[in-house]
Amino acid sequence: MTGRRWYVPWLFLLPALAVAVAFFIVPFANTAVLSFTDASTLGGGTFTGTRNYARLWSDDQFWLSVRNTLLYIAVVVPLLVALPLGLALLVQKRVAGIGFFRAVFYSPVVASMVVAGLIWSWLLSSDGLVNSVLRGLHVIAAPLPFLTDSRLLLFSSMAMTVWKGLGYYMVVYLAALANVPKSLLEAAEVDGAGPVRRFFHVTLPLVRPTMVLVATLAAIGSAKVFAEVFTLSDGSAGPGGEARTLVYTIREVGLGLGGEAGYASAMSIVLFLGTLGLSVAVTRLNTREERA
Repeated sequence: MTGRRWYVPWLFLLPALAVAVAFFIVPFANTAVLSFTDASTLGGGTFTGTRNYARLWSDDQFWLSVRNTLLYIAVVVPLLVALPLGLALLVQKRVAGIGFFRAVFYSPVVASMVVAGLIWSWLLSSDGLVNSVLRGLHVIAAPLPFLTDSRLLLFSSMAMTVWKGLGYYMVVYLAALANVPKSLLEAAEVDGAGPVRRFFHVTLPLVRPTMVLVATLAAIGSAKVFAEVFTLSDGSAGPGGEARTLVYTIREVGLGLGGEAGYASAMSIVLFLGTLGLSVAVTRLNTREERA
């Protein structure tokens, strides 16, 4: 009887599988096929082999977006690994009113990107709060061009990404810290270890797998960043588009005037392979260090 009902578990999985096929597998397969064509945004296109991929090597805008994306990952990931852990350590203690601070730290996560963009645009504009405070303290003589200078715009977008992600990863770390055995911390304290030594010798090794998870998620999110740059620059990515990221370039190429869907699809596949390789590399590195 049991053998005849082998299909029952699949019935429970069917809705999730249907969603995955319709919204992930089929679009990915379509993107992979389009990457070998000269299709436009309006459709059509003929098979061109690997011409789109060969074109990437000589595309200065593509390599500019790759450099900006790699810089984004290099700056944002360490911050989103360390800062949320510090916040989690601060708010993990059960004291009166701590729930309020947890809610405050988490609130940027639930804010829409449009609202976040408006807030940060107001903060960083030439007459915004940040420039007003710096000028009031006589730190600067003229407003800093946070939103009009390409390099400052990119770093402003990074700050917005970190601000949006702090609360989310704080919750992830809180779950990891809750699983640290109190007996180990108490034993270390009995042995004379202070708070700093207990953190580095007991807490940190036990939350290390979570740190790897956070680093992987933050890296993937940083590789796909678009909304921050778009909202802070009003869709221009700075003067000459110098602050463009890879996803920004993909959107511009695929949906701009005379959009090249095939070429944008090739960029998308490169982005997918890059993020996949990054995830695999981080996972394998962590596995080797654990075995060592």
